[in-house]
Amino acid sequence: MRTVDPAKYAAKRRAIVDAAAGCFAEKGFERTTTADICRAAGISSGSLFHYFPSKRAVFTAIFEEDARETAERLDAAAKAADPWDALLDVVAEQAGQVAHPGVVRLVLEAVAQAARDDEFAELVQRNERALRDGLTILVERAAGAGLIDPGVAPRAAAGWVAALVDAMISRAGLDPDLDLPAEQAILRTILVRFLRPVGG
Repeated sequence: MRTVDPAKYAAKRRAIVDAAAGCFAEKGFERTTTADICRAAGISSGSLFHYFPSKRAVFTAIFEEDARETAERLDAAAKAADPWDALLDVVAEQAGQVAHPGVVRLVLEAVAQAARDDEFAELVQRNERALRDGLTILVERAAGAGLIDPGVAPRAAAGWVAALVDAMISRAGLDPDLDLPAEQAILRTILVRFLRPVGG
């Protein structure tokens, strides 16, 4: 029996996901075909179905992989020496995704897909909760260190921080001429004025 090299299997699966992400960003979920994905990944349909049972499974894997990467970043941020700087870094990284038009289109496509696919909607909601949980930990740590206004409820604050990042992505999707560095600077200013102690 032929054994499967887990590292090679994972690398090939990731390559397919990356190629598919470009297809979905360009054409959307409905208009992208498995043939499109196979061409972009340079594989046969048999190879595609060896790794994924359906087009939907490939689309879902994009956001599952993103969730894993975000979880790793949040875990590292939670261990940082300065929780305030770590919070700002996480927000900057999340908001910085708008610099990649494909990412913005994928996010908007995910919202559309969630509206017509309850199971996928649950995945999106889990990812949002996980991000909010990670941000809440950072807000709690920063508040405990006196770096955030102690009167701000951590979970509610984390929700608003996540909402601001979502708003940034939505604006980038609607306005391709958005001045991203200027908008990111404004976002940072909003966070400082919203979260920092008075006089801090």
